[in-house]
Amino acid sequence: MAASQSSGTTKRRNKNVSNGVSGSEKEQLGQWGRAWEVDWFSLISVILLLCFAPFIVFYFVMACDQYDCSVTEPVADLYTGKSSLADIWNRAPSFTWTAAKIYAIWVTFQIVLYMCLPDLCHKFLPGYVGGVQEGARTPAGTVNNYEINGLQCWIVTHAVWFANAYYFKWFSPTIIFDNWIPLLWCANILGYSVSTFAFIKAYLFPTNAKDCKFTGNFFYNYMMGVEFNPRIGSWFDFKLFFNGRPGIIAWTLINLSYAAKQQELYGQVTNSMILVNVLQAIYVLDFFWNEAWYLKTIDICHDHFGWYLGWGDCVWLPFLYTLQGLYLVYNPVQLSTANLVGVLLLGLIGYYIFRMTNHQKDLFRRTDGNCKIWGRKPAYIKCSYNSADGTKHQSKLMISGFWGVARHFNYTGDLMGSLSYCLACGFSHLLPYFYIIYMTILLVHRCIRDEHRCSSKYGTDWKRYTDAVPCRILPAIF
Repeated sequence: MAASQSSGTTKRRNKNVSNGVSGSEKEQLGQWGRAWEVDWFSLISVILLLCFAPFIVFYFVMACDQYDCSVTEPVADLYTGKSSLADIWNRAPSFTWTAAKIYAIWVTFQIVLYMCLPDLCHKFLPGYVGGVQEGARTPAGTVNNYEINGLQCWIVTHAVWFANAYYFKWFSPTIIFDNWIPLLWCANILGYSVSTFAFIKAYLFPTNAKDCKFTGNFFYNYMMGVEFNPRIGSWFDFKLFFNGRPGIIAWTLINLSYAAKQQELYGQVTNSMILVNVLQAIYVLDFFWNEAWYLKTIDICHDHFGWYLGWGDCVWLPFLYTLQGLYLVYNPVQLSTANLVGVLLLGLIGYYIFRMTNHQKDLFRRTDGNCKIWGRKPAYIKCSYNSADGTKHQSKLMISGFWGVARHFNYTGDLMGSLSYCLACGFSHLLPYFYIIYMTILLVHRCIRDEHRCSSKYGTDWKRYTDAVPCRILPAIF
């Protein structure tokens, strides 16, 4: 869905929406963020995720460490009695102070880069948007400023990594792989700590009380978050930092460590490992190149900051999004030239669709529709919605270009890229394919959630839009 919104107000006075919100206000505010009221299905889902998500991460990492990445052998051993849960747990490396120091240095380094190094890249990189940028309007009517310097942080971090690997030799390039499970415990400590801190902060000293949502349910509030944009001071934004810095910057470093381990173990780096590194690095660099655009996405515009983002960004993302590289350490795969080219083309075409679809949306928004998409002026549907204070706003929903093919065609490209990472690992094990399974569930759920919100927000105008663009992700299928 590509929308262009217009409003002349950046900050408004609203009633306090953190407590005692009326039904009509809830209906209007429901256009943003997560729910005000929780049904039993949502509550059960939240509790199950809180209980089992950490064990899912441990299971996959443990399966590689103890069973060469087989996801069925641990279950078979438990079923036949060859191993017990205690045996598996005891074989797993425990928390170490070495890993704690590595992780503490890592997070501190990223905080320093984020807070103390104003962006310079936008001054010499044509087309790159960095420095201080405005985010989207919050439900309370506030527009926050952000220091966009993620690309610069990524460049500095990797420059230090390569300088160490080839010159300084302060630590081994395999340091991440060698401490992988102890680092998992450290990441869990940070994930739970920041989530709990943000939860308590929302009650005691919220950054903006008008942007808080309380459901009355402890578990849902803890997981999905209460505060919309928790901050410490004026610039340390929890969402922007944890969404992008400890996890996504680490993503490419983790893959490099896997490649270094493969070189150490087998005397070579396979073409499949190189392919995974390249394709995932393209995605990571795209994220940071377009970090200013990311301020207008669902994570920043609608999601509150809770365990879902805090723990997810610290643990779920770096440990499960990198499963392909981890798998290839234990199961090296040398692809044939034909397979290599095929997987590479799938990944590049998927990236092209993902990027160009988002580019069309961004261009449409920036020009308020006064642009050309595929050589012609884009068609759109005019619609309106009301913000929390009753102010009426106008919006445009584009139905041209990729946005005329499907309402979320950027997800199609994302899924093609995700599948290419998995195919690079061959077909011997299921574990590398967890990523495409997870991304399919995530994006379909996000699509349905986003469209439910848009239906509430735009009303009959949304029905006109879905009639014009009937497919969600896959043309003629879904």
